[in-house]
Amino acid sequence: MKLANLRGRATIVTETGVVDVHAASGGQLPHNPDRAVLMLSEISDWYRRSHPRLDRRLTTGSLLADPTPLGPPVLNPSQIFAIGLNYSAHAAETGRALPTEPLVFTKYASALAGPGDAIVLPTDTCDWEVELVVVMGRAGRAIPADGALKFVAGYCVGQDISERHGQMAGERPQFGLAKSHRAFAPIGPWLTTLDELPDPTDLAISAAIDGDEMQRGRTSDMIFDVAFLVSYLSRVCELRPGDLIFTGTPAGVGQSRNPPRYLAAGNVLSSQIEALGTLRNPCISASGMSVANDADADVVAWQPS
Repeated sequence: MKLANLRGRATIVTETGVVDVHAASGGQLPHNPDRAVLMLSEISDWYRRSHPRLDRRLTTGSLLADPTPLGPPVLNPSQIFAIGLNYSAHAAETGRALPTEPLVFTKYASALAGPGDAIVLPTDTCDWEVELVVVMGRAGRAIPADGALKFVAGYCVGQDISERHGQMAGERPQFGLAKSHRAFAPIGPWLTTLDELPDPTDLAISAAIDGDEMQRGRTSDMIFDVAFLVSYLSRVCELRPGDLIFTGTPAGVGQSRNPPRYLAAGNVLSSQIEALGTLRNPCISASGMSVANDADADVVAWQPS
């Protein structure tokens, strides 16, 4: 099953149409995407039993061609974990030794964006990192690796955008803030459950800028696979439904090129994983935006100038 956030509503997406989960179930199932992740098994059972009528105006194909109606499939994860240097070729291109244990850092939830949202570039040193993102479906601590995938709701495509100047500033590199600017964590286009994947441990993964391929690999090239990462993280943290794990990126990032190459305003960053779909995120400059106070909410929103 492919579960999307379509204009803020939990929606099943198929090749021939879409189903609004709340409306089609007569209000029995949630419209909120985060609540839908909590009830994924119930939604799946209901869908198989009821065979609801499809709205054929939208399909997987049309939404991949234009993902702008889609938001991130998870809106408010309690935790976002990320893993560094988890592909040997990427470790090699950075000049670092292979890790003996996962290199764990965090991204912050305010960085989440949808599969067609614009990435706002605060500097001219913003880099791309296509990643397989794990969405947790069940809570747990000390999860054994041989049963870890039972705790996973599904996978989606993600980008771990990185502002390299801030990441490397100071005596020691810091990751969290430099990787959590606005829209620095686009995910989607939907959550795909593992039963839809021919082999969930081995998927082709790639990224391109304006059609020029930058990265290509396979998730089977991970040093630490998904089951190990879920188990490893749960030794310390309780993993909760909706939590996200960015699992690392293959070789081909901009900082490691000679000369380095970074994202620029006007670029379109495409990120693709086999059987999961594609993100298409245009890049815009932060200098072309202004800050406006919303008088009706205690937030500061970015608005195009």
